[in-house]
Amino acid sequence: MMTSKTNSGSKNGRVGVLLIHGLCGSPSEIRFVANGLTRDGYTVLCPALAGHGGSETELLATTWQDWYESAEKGLEELSATCDTVIVGGLSTGAVLSLLLAARHPDKVHAVALYSPTLWLSGRQIPWYVPLFRLIDNKWFANLFRFPVPLHVGIKDKRVRDFIRNAMAAEGSKVAQVSTPGGAVLERRRLAKQVMKTLGGINQPVLILHAREDDYAGLDNAAYLQRELAGPVDLVVLDDSYHMVTVDRQRHIVLERTASFVSRIAASLAEGMRAKEPARIRLGGGLATSVA
Repeated sequence: MMTSKTNSGSKNGRVGVLLIHGLCGSPSEIRFVANGLTRDGYTVLCPALAGHGGSETELLATTWQDWYESAEKGLEELSATCDTVIVGGLSTGAVLSLLLAARHPDKVHAVALYSPTLWLSGRQIPWYVPLFRLIDNKWFANLFRFPVPLHVGIKDKRVRDFIRNAMAAEGSKVAQVSTPGGAVLERRRLAKQVMKTLGGINQPVLILHAREDDYAGLDNAAYLQRELAGPVDLVVLDDSYHMVTVDRQRHIVLERTASFVSRIAASLAEGMRAKEPARIRLGGGLATSVA
């Protein structure tokens, strides 16, 4: 299943944005950002990853390669109608976005990462995570459960209650209770593949990460800022937890994303008009903090 919003008739319609949700999540996690970009006239596509949105059995039957294939199909669909494509994602979706950028540098022009999760290092990670890192067998991994953080990764109680009620209405039992260890192992295998490619990713990257991320510590974002080959803008959010696309500072996330997409599109268009490679200036790769 895919959630697609298009505005190809507008002046921005030839600019596409692919937004990828996180592990055990759904496109609803990134709907606020998607709707905002759609209002700006961009073509936005939010694919549902393979194995997500159904039962835990369906999730466990998939691998990271299946999730990647879902994201790649979305990229192919956008690339067929758009001249410029920016790929973004939340948590595991951010990691998938990086792999798309590494494998399709001709189709992915920039990347937006929300709470990128290469490893688990937040303050609410279970005590047995160091032990779990030694496990590489999926059957054995499924003996472990990873409970959702106490606040569901959302600092704002009103939003948190709304999301919980929405998940219950959707019947999203996996997301409400815990994540099976087998899925967490697949996420780790995906991250391992992506970390090998970081030095070859030259596209501009925007990272938005919460200082108080309870699932993936800020060290994830700092590592990416160091290792990525292209220009990186890191925005540190001071009033959110892991789910930055729905939490208190979601309006800042949307504003920064919209500005990023606009700059990328304008720079590429200018480059094409001048018949020379576009030079994309983002701000020197400096980190900024937003309270």
